[in-house]
Amino acid sequence: MVIRSARMSAVIALSCAVAGVGLAGCEDSSKADAETSAAAPEKAGDQGLLTGTKRIKVGGRSVNVSCSGTPADGRPVIMLLPGGGDGLEKMAGIQKTLSKENRVCSYDRLGEGASDEPGGPQTLESTGKVLTAVLDRAAGDDPVVLAGHSLGGLIAARYAPDHRDRIEGLVLMDATSPTQTADLNKGIPESATGPAVELREQTLALLHGGKPERLTVPDGKVRSAGDIPVEVIHHGKRYLAEVPDYGPGLERAWTDGQRKWLAVSSRSRLSTATSSAHYIYVDQPDVAVRAIERVAVQAVDRAQAAR
Repeated sequence: MVIRSARMSAVIALSCAVAGVGLAGCEDSSKADAETSAAAPEKAGDQGLLTGTKRIKVGGRSVNVSCSGTPADGRPVIMLLPGGGDGLEKMAGIQKTLSKENRVCSYDRLGEGASDEPGGPQTLESTGKVLTAVLDRAAGDDPVVLAGHSLGGLIAARYAPDHRDRIEGLVLMDATSPTQTADLNKGIPESATGPAVELREQTLALLHGGKPERLTVPDGKVRSAGDIPVEVIHHGKRYLAEVPDYGPGLERAWTDGQRKWLAVSSRSRLSTATSSAHYIYVDQPDVAVRAIERVAVQAVDRAQAAR
């Protein structure tokens, strides 16, 4: 997409947060070279858990996965899920910090980073199957905490209720709203004019099968994953309010979307990263790290109490 004015540039940049997915011009999402290429088996049993950065085969497609740190005694493996338009290299800093005391992994979803393009349209179910295959190689039988940003947060929260045997905690960093399409259509109606119209159209296209992931993300109710520990972190800088004409409504809808995610668990907690815009783990990495480590500890406590 060609951005034709400074004003439009600001609006399109903001749309990354509105949709929770990356648009051209928002982030540099060029594909990184994989450090290692390996047609590895999809299960952990034959060669042990994945270490370093490697490509594994999932359904005939190559998926780029990075793991660092060693498993801590009784602690879950942390899996980081970047937002739309971002590869795993975007989360390299927070992965390095967390890996000092934890085993931490991340991966490029199909269409992102150094992973293959998807073979066709994707659904939350099919992208969840890729995540399952990655967890098989990265975590084996160990419990997992998913920490997702933006679209990655939505995917994590949709995945957890169907995988309670494996997912022991969630951290959702400014996750895409569970009702994002309705929020956007209401916030920027068909009668709208001006720069916000392009924002709406391009965002909705990406939420409904557009490139790079070709992933369709339908609105839906938040399903419960039980009583696993969950932290929902909302951005504190009200920069969505800067969208001409429609900004305040978009900001309110985004905040409401964060509250909706609390229903994913009876042990959910909402907090605000007061100095952060959409990229909380970049603007305030200490906030993200502390939240992830708290959830990991709470997951261990929960497991011990259940014995």
